[in-house]
Amino acid sequence: MTTRIPASMRTRQSLSDLIEGRLSTPAGRSELMKLATRLIVEEALEGESRDAVGRDYYEHGAEPGQGYRNGVRSGRLKTAEGFVEYSAPQVAGRDEPFRSEIREHLKGRTEALEDLAVELLARGLSVRDIEDAFRDETGRLLLSKTAVSEIGERLWADYQEFATRDLGEYEIAYLFVDGIAERIRPGQKREPVLAAWGFTASGAKVLLHLMAGSKEDAETVSAFFQDMRGRGLGDPLLVVCDGAAGIIKAIETCFPRSERQRCLAHRMRNLAAKVPEDRWPEFKARATAAYQAPSRAIARDLAAGLVKDYEAELPTAVACFMDDFEAAIAHLRMPITHRRAIRTTNLLERLFVEERRRLKIIPNAFGEKPVLKLMFGAMIRAAERWRAIRITDFERRQMTAVRQELDQEYEARNSLDKKAAAKEPRQNLSSSSRT
Repeated sequence: MTTRIPASMRTRQSLSDLIEGRLSTPAGRSELMKLATRLIVEEALEGESRDAVGRDYYEHGAEPGQGYRNGVRSGRLKTAEGFVEYSAPQVAGRDEPFRSEIREHLKGRTEALEDLAVELLARGLSVRDIEDAFRDETGRLLLSKTAVSEIGERLWADYQEFATRDLGEYEIAYLFVDGIAERIRPGQKREPVLAAWGFTASGAKVLLHLMAGSKEDAETVSAFFQDMRGRGLGDPLLVVCDGAAGIIKAIETCFPRSERQRCLAHRMRNLAAKVPEDRWPEFKARATAAYQAPSRAIARDLAAGLVKDYEAELPTAVACFMDDFEAAIAHLRMPITHRRAIRTTNLLERLFVEERRRLKIIPNAFGEKPVLKLMFGAMIRAAERWRAIRITDFERRQMTAVRQELDQEYEARNSLDKKAAAKEPRQNLSSSSRT
């Protein structure tokens, strides 16, 4: 039966087996690069043959003279990891002989070839890998060294378009922000690169922004938020972040109408470091019960019980548990079916792991521009695989009610601040106190 399966499906399965550890090879990275390159080429060639015959594999309805699939023919590309063998579909029975334009494009510099090179660069191949991938059997370089360098500029142009696009089309309900430290300048300490993504009111997940900053302080993060606000980002119901003081202060300044959720994955790691190993399972269960309670009122009662039982034995852990506790249970205000997805920044952290894996292949990519374009290339392609969540009409009504409550609380706070300012006694200066 395997002979009836398209070559790209077999390649995809081999790639999946390698990633999941079922395919044991001594040179895992090399094999990964070969399979990824082969998959891209085979899928492109199969798509071309599908367009040529006007139907998919084993689909009926052939028109006279349109042709039919007639097996495959092997080809190969030379890369830094060695030759990559691939299967090219053959088409017969056409009025005019079928010639693959993609295979012809692989013989010289074309827009399609450059698109493929950009994709390979974003998926983790170095510039040297790309140079070696696009040599013919005689060793002739199909893309000049200058052309390969220029290909990286395509990623930068894509990033600039991404970083300046209008965000007004997105009605963000839940906003997530986190940072990763990268070595942007040689010989200097790692500097943060901030990233933000969100759930829209329709349930779609979208990567919103990526920006380098010298520090993760309130001023830098506020500039990050204000850039998005200036491009049309509205007030989300909830902003999720870790415990960085600069991020927290910036959220309170830039999103005063939003709730702030403390990332529970970060908080649980903080607690695990402060509780003895033999006491951790019980403490973890008690803390989790409070964080995932049916309501904030029940969460507060459970927290009070934990404090009473552990305050004398584990004072440091209890202090950590109660620190910023209201922010840790902010998600309990939202629809119950959303809570699991909005209480951590785990999705961003997984994106960072993917980005770091690819960036390690080019260890000397110093400079804000090369780091940002490679981070963007890795992260935007991972984001394209995100799945939306389902939001029902009932949940939309719940979210509308929460929005109204948050707006009322904001107005009430402002009214109190104005009244307090009005009640402050005016200080009368005597002539002797003037300078």
